[in-house]
Amino acid sequence: MNKLYLGGVVFTALMLLLTFLSVGTTKGGFNDDIVNMLAIAGAVALVIITVFVVIKYVRQMQVDNASGELADENWDGIGEYKNELPMGWAVMFLLTMIWGMWYFTIGYPVNAYSQIGEYNEDSAVHNAKFETKHKNLTGDKLVEMGESVFLAECKVCHGINADGIDGKAANLNKRIDVASVKYVIEKGSNNKLLGTEMPMPDRNGLFNANTGALITDAEIAIVSAYVANGMKGDGADIFVGACSSCHGPDGKGMDFVAPNLAGYTPALVTNVLNNGKKGSIGVMPKFERLNEKQKEAVGAYITNISK
Repeated sequence: MNKLYLGGVVFTALMLLLTFLSVGTTKGGFNDDIVNMLAIAGAVALVIITVFVVIKYVRQMQVDNASGELADENWDGIGEYKNELPMGWAVMFLLTMIWGMWYFTIGYPVNAYSQIGEYNEDSAVHNAKFETKHKNLTGDKLVEMGESVFLAECKVCHGINADGIDGKAANLNKRIDVASVKYVIEKGSNNKLLGTEMPMPDRNGLFNANTGALITDAEIAIVSAYVANGMKGDGADIFVGACSSCHGPDGKGMDFVAPNLAGYTPALVTNVLNNGKKGSIGVMPKFERLNEKQKEAVGAYITNISK
């Protein structure tokens, strides 16, 4: 027997033996668990097919010569032969398709049991009980819950004191900083801070009613500092001329029009948790794993600490 074939047989036998030893000698071993059996069958098939393919094409490289009709197209003088698809590849492709259809319909159908499915079902039941139990939770108790959720889910980025970590996440002790205001004015925003698609235009759509012209770089710098300073200092006139028609003269926003810029609200924080947010320092993901009461509680906590 050719050494290559002999080596392939020995390697295949060794891999199958290792598979048997790693599964068959463990607790549970070969049992009626369909997932385990499919995994073992897949491992065996993978080993056999891999060894077969390697042996075939290594042997072919050793003894075969290129032959056939060259295609008309070539790249830098390198062309391809018009050879038929190798029978082995065609058969393996067909068997793989048959295996896939069998796997998803009979072997392990998509509606069969899975640990992920069980986890999702249990989570849904737990969340329903949680919502019912804490439905009427308000005031300080809601803030306390929000602090617990924040420390479990949010402090990794925003820090234990909610002051951000090296600029990697926003400082939640204040509503907004200069860089964030400037970013939104220049680039616009569509972060669903009202819970719906209410985009804010970029600077090319912002007119200062006082001047009758598009807002300028100097005005952007001044009004950004004004908003970040809690609507105090220089810039009130620019804000009234360019921003108050949507955000209100006090910056507290208008329902269905624009968000509150003067401070956080539980609804605003909840909308960020539901939809995520893109800003000057990057993208914050949505937090779908939190239930609605937990999001409300985080909103109450952030609103409370940012006063």
